[in-house]
Amino acid sequence: MLDTTDPGFIDDPYPALAALRAQGPVLWHDGWGMFLATTHAAVTETLKSRDFGRIWSDFEPEDQMAQVNSLHRNQLMENEPPAHTRLRRLVAGAFGRGHVERMRPRVTALAEELIEDFDGGDIIAQYAEPLPVFVIADLLGVPRTDHADLRRWSQAIVHLYEPGITDATKSAAAQAADEFSAYVRDVVAFREQHPGDDLITGLLAERAEGDRLSEDELVATVVLLLNAGHEASVNAFGNGLVAALQHPDQWQRLVEGTVPIETAAEEWLRFDAPLQLFERTAVTDTHIAGVPIAEGQKIACLMGSANRDAAVFGDTADQFDLARDPNPHVGFGLGRHFCVGAPLARVELQASIATVVRRFPALALSATTRRPTWVLRGYEAVEVLSA
Repeated sequence: MLDTTDPGFIDDPYPALAALRAQGPVLWHDGWGMFLATTHAAVTETLKSRDFGRIWSDFEPEDQMAQVNSLHRNQLMENEPPAHTRLRRLVAGAFGRGHVERMRPRVTALAEELIEDFDGGDIIAQYAEPLPVFVIADLLGVPRTDHADLRRWSQAIVHLYEPGITDATKSAAAQAADEFSAYVRDVVAFREQHPGDDLITGLLAERAEGDRLSEDELVATVVLLLNAGHEASVNAFGNGLVAALQHPDQWQRLVEGTVPIETAAEEWLRFDAPLQLFERTAVTDTHIAGVPIAEGQKIACLMGSANRDAAVFGDTADQFDLARDPNPHVGFGLGRHFCVGAPLARVELQASIATVVRRFPALALSATTRRPTWVLRGYEAVEVLSA
């Protein structure tokens, strides 16, 4: 039904996703042993339904994957209430709209600092990758100079989210999880003795219903924020930039300022989604779009498919339109697992777009290299000409 390793699919999955939507809103995938929610309505219904949860299943072998499993069992994305409620309450304040808006000048200054030294070449490696890592590193109070390790560890771990992972993928993720966790534990130990104006210090001091985060919960939360805080941001910027440069009329709208950056950024998130799939598990017998789903069965929400659904986005669903408004994409999820970092992600994306357009209005695409993954969809390299 879906061959997510096919180079043609990796290059452009949207015709195949459109074919799935034409077959129905909820389909069974034999190879994956789960249902697929293909339409915007079915994805929305699934994500908002309390009949579904994130049910973590440990990777095997346990001795090799122990730290990988600990990082997932102890963070909010893989938990449901009451654990999810408690963990989310602890971190939500740091990502509230007001707090993040106060960070906007710092994010903009950082974007301008990074783009100042850019004169063409791979804009992913030189600009898009370091920006969100530096932002989340500043927020957490870890050194910017460690960004290469943080990026390497993150990429190794998130490769576990692709279908059909290999033993080599698991081994690399296990090593990354061990190294990443040890790094965070050292930072936490330092902040316990030397508090600062950062999120880790805040999490150490925070109380939720009389309880502090355990050390395992704190480590897992920091790793999640570092992973989620930059992985999707890098991919969203790269996917959107390529789309914009492939549509010169749309790029010109940015240059001329005829479309608000805030509106344009939402289309960057919709058109070529950086997160293509999010799994949920039925916690009771239920149904989606009239299709019965038994307790314990999984359903994969196809986010990229939902974002191209003509039932919501009309006849222009497959077109890149920076002025699209309203734009009810599902890029940040919905329901209780709506991305806690969405306000910060939007500020980063808006700042990165505005800075590049202002600095290089005549930017041109030279070459691209896609990452060989689909669930987390992005580019390994985007070569551009700066003049």
